[in-house]
Amino acid sequence: MTRHVLVTGAASGIGLAVATRFATDGALVTMVDLRAEPLDAASASVASVAALGGEAVVTITADLREPDAPAAVVDRAWDRAVVDVLVNAAGVYPATPFLQLDAATWDAVHAVNVRAPLLATVALARRAETAGTRPCVVNISSGSALRARPGAAPYSTSKAALEMVTRASALELGAAGIRVNAVAPGFVDVDSDVNRVTDEYAAAVSANPLGRRGRPTDIANAVVWLADDTAAEWVTGSILRVDGGSSTGAHALPLSWDPVDARADTDDQPIREETSA
Repeated sequence: MTRHVLVTGAASGIGLAVATRFATDGALVTMVDLRAEPLDAASASVASVAALGGEAVVTITADLREPDAPAAVVDRAWDRAVVDVLVNAAGVYPATPFLQLDAATWDAVHAVNVRAPLLATVALARRAETAGTRPCVVNISSGSALRARPGAAPYSTSKAALEMVTRASALELGAAGIRVNAVAPGFVDVDSDVNRVTDEYAAAVSANPLGRRGRPTDIANAVVWLADDTAAEWVTGSILRVDGGSSTGAHALPLSWDPVDARADTDDQPIREETSA
């Protein structure tokens, strides 16, 4: 059975990788983005590898900051074909020093990163209820949901909120058979014109136990698994952290004790008083 996958933020980065993977696997794909020209180029790239040919891929240009846009996008996609999978990959992360924050900056980030995925999910669930279908939703969160960074107060809080939206959606929609999950990437090289980061920033946040930066395809693979109604049939409300292990802890810190003493027989060692570090 051919599935129809709706992907927001599909003109580049993770969204493009997700659209490409689903199209390659034989799905119909509707790609959504704010930027018309990059979206057209991205859709041509996806169409060139689509298992069902170029007609499997269509685009919708939309500004998800607008309150009515998420539902309108879902409705337009549904009019094409019943939507089986919604991937909310659109996101913005401007760097704004804390003392320079204002309401407009805060609202713009949260409108795209939190409100749009929520409203798109609501719109999809309403259409599914009427049609008697059981779609699934995958949100793209971030490691920043667990860890604040300088200049990222709006972004980090938006992703923390998105993870709760994921859980709340899963809780309320589970009875209808609608699964809602999220993938939380670590640092991924996306080469974005919209969300630029410096090499210095990338080096500072990309360290992880597996020793390499993430690729958009790493995240796409996780999204496809969560969207699989057989493999992930009993998975909902989960946040899958695909980050090379960066969320496991501060692995790059030096040892705070003598490793020889730590291996020695504790019966032969003097008792040390604990000190605060």
